[in-house]
This record gives sequence, structure tokens and C-alpha cells, in this order.
Amino acid sequence: MTLRRTLLAAPLAWLALAGTLHAAEPLKIGLVVPMSGPFAAYGKQIEHGVRLYLALNGDTMSGRKVEIIVRDDAPGTSGEISKRLAQELVVNDKVDVLAGFGLTPAAFAAAPVATQGRRPMVVMNAATSALTKASPYIVRTSHTLPQDTAPVATWAAKNGIRTAYTVVADFGPGHDAEEQFKKSFTAAGGKIVGELRVPVKNPDFAPFLQRVRDAAPQAVFLFLPPGADTIAFMKNFADRGLAAAGIKVVATGDLTDEDILDALGEPVLGVVTAFHYAQAHKSPENMAYTEAYAKAYPKDRPNFMSVAAFDGMRLIAETLKKTGGSAEAEAFVAAAKGLSWVSPRGKVSIDPETRDIVQTVYIRRVEKVGGRLQNVEFDAVPDFRDPGKP
Repeated sequence: MTLRRTLLAAPLAWLALAGTLHAAEPLKIGLVVPMSGPFAAYGKQIEHGVRLYLALNGDTMSGRKVEIIVRDDAPGTSGEISKRLAQELVVNDKVDVLAGFGLTPAAFAAAPVATQGRRPMVVMNAATSALTKASPYIVRTSHTLPQDTAPVATWAAKNGIRTAYTVVADFGPGHDAEEQFKKSFTAAGGKIVGELRVPVKNPDFAPFLQRVRDAAPQAVFLFLPPGADTIAFMKNFADRGLAAAGIKVVATGDLTDEDILDALGEPVLGVVTAFHYAQAHKSPENMAYTEAYAKAYPKDRPNFMSVAAFDGMRLIAETLKKTGGSAEAEAFVAAAKGLSWVSPRGKVSIDPETRDIVQTVYIRRVEKVGGRLQNVEFDAVPDFRDPGKP
């Protein structure tokens, strides 16, 4: 080899070596989720989905070994805690990707950290529509409240429900759900006869339910974060005679989330919801997912948060294939836009304009199947985008 060829080859060799070294670096994913407190189930399900994806698909992505660093931002409603943990993950732990975010306040608080730290941020649950506008590096694999609300509002108005009373939690997702339900329900010919916003933390439902009963609507549209409050609401709804008075409940599928469905019990039989995932969804992909989940976590039922986390990991893996293993924020987001795959919930894709997920929203009814409560799908709105954005 001539001296000139040697000098030309040397930089190329170093570049190849540098690429190999970069590919060998671990891929650090910082998971910010509530692992204790009232929303601990959110963190549990999200972590389950993340771990299950790695168990089924291997713990490397594009040649980089994946390291999951979990940080508990309980209670999940304190933006200050979530922001601090995101900052520590970026500055101290040098994570490549921020992920998780069980509730909207956490995600909004962490968004500036993603922007300033130039880190991709994969939102696996928080569902306020405007969230993706908070940082150019946010990609969402969960859902938005308007996306799940519009179909059930239209279904209700077209299926004999002419009057409705809205009851929602008083924070971003609740406001989104309330606004979209009113818009879609009235557009389809329905009438709103009352509206209430209830505290996010430990509300006393008695006075609210009395106001609903006095208004005598045909249905209540309900959105509450799934957990103890939804269980308490449905129990009070039955105990105070609203169901016996013929008032129906229609809701987003958070209300009958599989993680709490057994605890909700008989009061939710017949409740109609709209949502993007049900454990009982019939597809080969979901059968494989639910079987794997049952083996890995036999004490729990897979829910929408676990699937959003599972899909979030799929998105990271597919994106890194396109970037050659790089998680650099601009390249990551550009590669994520327009991605599509078949999820346990059905066909999904990432909207290249909003960076939100496009998916089928199913209309379901709670029924007993084999002696167990299930969300049984009977209608669907395919390829549905978030209607909360222009």
C-alpha cells in the first residue's frame, strides 16, 4: 500500500471503529413513572410492558444493549418531582431516551427537560391532547382523551341517548374529554343538561351524584383517572339509585380498565365505553401478547398502559433501525414520524404532523365472559387521529 493510500485509509478506519464503539454503547432509557402512592398501578403496568418487550425481543436494539433506569415520581401529579427526576436522568445518568409519564402533569413538567437536553421523550400514557406541542421531541404511543371520547359521544347520540350530564376530573385530560364529548354529542343531535368537574384527589361523590340525579339525564359521560376513584364512583352510582332510575353510564375505556375491572364488579355490567385496547381484543398479536403477559405477570391483567409501553419500546427499536442506532433527538423524531406496525391493539402508526398515535378506537360493552368481566368490542372506528388538534 502506498503512503498516500495509507493516509487516506487511516481516517476511514477510525470512522469505522468509532461507529462500532458508538453502536456498542448501552442505550439508556429513563423511565419516569409513579411506582408508589395512589397511581402505583400505572407505573407497574408501564414497567411490565417495557420489560415484556425486552423479554420477547431481546435486550439489544441496533447492537446497543438496553438499560432501563426507573425513577418513581409518585404521586405522579406533582410536576416538580417529575421534572427533577427527568433532569437527573439526563444530567447524571446520561440517558439517551426519556420515557413513561403516567399522568399529564408529569409529562408537561418534563417536556422542557427533553427540549433543553435534546432527548427523545416517548410518552406511554399521559393523554392531554396538547402535550405533543410542549416539546418537538415528544412522540406518544398511548392515546389522547379526545381520540377516545369522540367515538363514544357519537355512538351514544346515534343509539337513543338524547340527554347527557358530563362528570370529569378537574385537570387537563378531564377538560379535554369534557370538551370533546360536548362537541361530538351535540353535533350528533344530543343535548348536554349539566356538567361537573370533580377534584382529582379523593373527591366525595355524594353531592355530585345528587345533582346528576336531580337533572335526570338519560346518561352520564364519565372520565376519572382509573383507580380507587372510579371504583368509588360506580359503587356510589349504584348505591344512590342512579342505575335503578335508568341513567346509563358512557365513558372512555379508562373507567373499565382491566387493572381494576374485577374490583369494579357488578355495577359496571352493561357500561359502554370507547377505547383503543381491551384484553379481550381478538387478534393473533393480542393472543400472543396476553399469553406472554400472563406467564410473566400471573397476578395481573394486561391493560392499555402496558400495551402503550410495549409499543413505546417497539417504536424505539424500529426508530433506531432507521437511524443506525443513533438516539440523537432530531434524527430520532424524524425517523419515528410515519412509522407503522401491528400492535396487540391492532394497526397503529405515528402521525407525522402531530407525533401522536393513529389507531382504531373500539366501542365496547362490559360483559361476563367465562365468569369474568371483560370489555367486549362490538364496533370500531379505524385509523382514528386525535380530533383535539386541527
